Amino acid sequence: MIRVVLADDQSLVRAGFRALLDAQPDIEVAGEAADGEEALRLIRELRPDVVLMDIRMPALDGLAATRRVTEDPDLGEVKVVMLTTFELDEYVFEAIRSGASGFLVKDTEPDELLRAVRAVVDGDALLSPSVTRRLIAEFAARSKEPAAAGALSELTEREREVMALVGLGLTNEEIARRLVVSPLTAKTHVSRTMVKLGARDRAQLVVLAYESGLVRPGWLG
Repeated sequence: MIRVVLADDQSLVRAGFRALLDAQPDIEVAGEAADGEEALRLIRELRPDVVLMDIRMPALDGLAATRRVTEDPDLGEVKVVMLTTFELDEYVFEAIRSGASGFLVKDTEPDELLRAVRAVVDGDALLSPSVTRRLIAEFAARSKEPAAAGALSELTEREREVMALVGLGLTNEEIARRLVVSPLTAKTHVSRTMVKLGARDRAQLVVLAYESGLVRPGWLG
């Protein structure tokens, strides 16, 4: 059973998400919070698998709450998906850097929300398909000089290649087609790369791909 905490200051939004999630045989809403401080308390108490976290909340905003979750080693298994009203929310970029496993716009289709919850539990990043490329482009535009790539020295040549493709926004299936391997093999390469680099999930791997200079803005196409 996938346990979820809902953190949003709008009770109507929480009620809608709860009704959808609780109707699934493999998902249950373990708790609800109306602000960031309450969300943190519930997360530490309940240790949910996934937190659906609104970016703008009173007391403590979703960004700050997410950073506290991702920086706490005791909460390493908790995945955070940020919720935003607008696709181009100025905080989405910082949300990914803060350790969120992805983000969704609040008017996303119900099936996409359910896929999101299940995907992040499996270790995949979740970004609304309509904005994935724009988010990566925004990251590229804001990137400064690449950081030292010393951490990449532990990767095999194939793992570096796979990491670069992840950084360009490709799914496991797309990576598999590009490299002419099975999707399972592609997923295995991605997983091993995350373990070697200490990345929480695929979203953080995208960040590392840009920060290390493995992927450059001009490659977006």
